[in-house]
Amino acid sequence: MVLKIKKHIVSVSLVLVALSSYAQQDPQYTQYMYNTNNVNPAYAGSREALSIFGLYRTQWVGLDGAPDTGVFSIHSPVGERVGLGLTFVNDRISISDESTISIDFSYTIPLSDRYKLGFGLKTTAHLLNVDYSKLNLHDQGDIAMSNINNKFSPNIGAGIYLYSDKFYVGFSAPNIIETEHYNNDDVQSLASERIHSYLISGYVFDLTEGIKFKPAVLAKMVEGSPLQADITGNFLFNEKFVLGVAWRWSEAISGLAGFQINDNWFIGYAYDAETTKLANYNSGSHEIFLRYEFFNKSKRMVSPRFF
Repeated sequence: MVLKIKKHIVSVSLVLVALSSYAQQDPQYTQYMYNTNNVNPAYAGSREALSIFGLYRTQWVGLDGAPDTGVFSIHSPVGERVGLGLTFVNDRISISDESTISIDFSYTIPLSDRYKLGFGLKTTAHLLNVDYSKLNLHDQGDIAMSNINNKFSPNIGAGIYLYSDKFYVGFSAPNIIETEHYNNDDVQSLASERIHSYLISGYVFDLTEGIKFKPAVLAKMVEGSPLQADITGNFLFNEKFVLGVAWRWSEAISGLAGFQINDNWFIGYAYDAETTKLANYNSGSHEIFLRYEFFNKSKRMVSPRFF
């Protein structure tokens, strides 16, 4: 009974945080290394294949109002140097539901036989819904506000991405324009979209003929929030199985697994265990994705690239 009451208090606290600072943080992903174009438009087309990607993440399972995120993306090279991509994200937290549609454009310059440098631009449309009727209030006059219905706000972003067949590093800001979804005399900037900056990098080591190791890091910086960093180590066995662990700074530890079903299909799963006090009120976070890639016969890779 005590645990149930505490769980309810945490859920209410989560709602209040969502109301006062919604969208200060973009959705987070444990398997960011497979979902790079979501944060960096310069990644579009870099895999030299038509890449179709779908991901579902449910966070803090068992905690009412916890984040639920779905992603669908497609990107491909168009010609020798141009890449195009389309991404749809739906992110739900408590009484808020936000959908984003993004179009990515990249232009890549060969620097040498090994390295390429991509420049990217992102245009995004945000649609935000907030339904206050879902709140269970003791006094209905506690929050005297109208629902937010399909509040539209555009945004733009940019990124750079340097890569070879073994190494990559990128820096990006997918949402450059700071927007306020709601503002009146009583509540200032109830929901605001702040500038997020991302730094991503990784390197692939050939340990043996059948084992590769890739350490990777994703650092996210946003005004008003502490620096967030995900540090990951993945092992690839015989170009088929992926096993790894990850650490989200001061937040969670994760286990990752993946399987290259055939040349086209790849599936991955990750589980996060909280290292904060929230661990007492939820059973962790789950993330699963499926990727399909179609390679041009003249550019078919001998082995799958590990990022």
